[in-house]
Amino acid sequence: MKLTVVGCSGSFPSAESACSSYLVEADGYRLLLDMGNGALGELQRHCGLYDLDAIVLSHLHADHCIDMCAYFVARYYRHEGGRCEAIPVYGPKGTEQRLTTAYADTPSERSMSEVFDFHDLAPRSAFRLGPLTVTADRVRHPVETYGFRVEHDGRALVYSGDTGPCDALCDLARGADLFLCEASFTDGKEDIPELHLNGRQAGECARDAGAGRLVLTHIPPWTDPQHNLRDARAAFGGPVEMARPGAVYEI
Repeated sequence: MKLTVVGCSGSFPSAESACSSYLVEADGYRLLLDMGNGALGELQRHCGLYDLDAIVLSHLHADHCIDMCAYFVARYYRHEGGRCEAIPVYGPKGTEQRLTTAYADTPSERSMSEVFDFHDLAPRSAFRLGPLTVTADRVRHPVETYGFRVEHDGRALVYSGDTGPCDALCDLARGADLFLCEASFTDGKEDIPELHLNGRQAGECARDAGAGRLVLTHIPPWTDPQHNLRDARAAFGGPVEMARPGAVYEI
């Protein structure tokens, strides 16, 4: 698998990065994990607008899904070659309704489903997308939110979504080759239960899960990434780095 960081800023785009979005490729298949603010523009640096094969949304906060409204425009109103066929979109229950409401003026209440083939995620579920096996489980966040384990040819990538500490995340990350984990908070500064992880907690989860490599993401513009990087390295003991836009990882 190849992982490309499309955007990695948390809560809102920074001057350097769009919000959460990650492109996973294997055997010519392209899966996008999340499409937050600014991600659609950045995505076009890495693949064509119509080259995606499936999209998986961790949850329905704007910094993880709002550019789906712009992507609707690109797929619904495309003139050359006619309207795009529906692409599989996996998300929490109510994803279609949330995106329709956010767009505010779709031609009909069912227009989104003409270009997006919506599927509801469920806890402890697994499904195939092309050559990829995706396992989803609920993690701890104020809204219905999922973490994902993506497997191909004996290798595993795990993406945390947004979450506070929870056993489900560590179970998903068990033995992962690469663990893409949010680290929004600063240890000793913010402590809001069931909302986000800090760098230390991300490192502890990676250590307890026996992950091979930890990449910290979803760092809001107000959080010092170097502080979280130090905390994660101290807790994990293995290789840790910060996600950055355009970074590519071979898994």
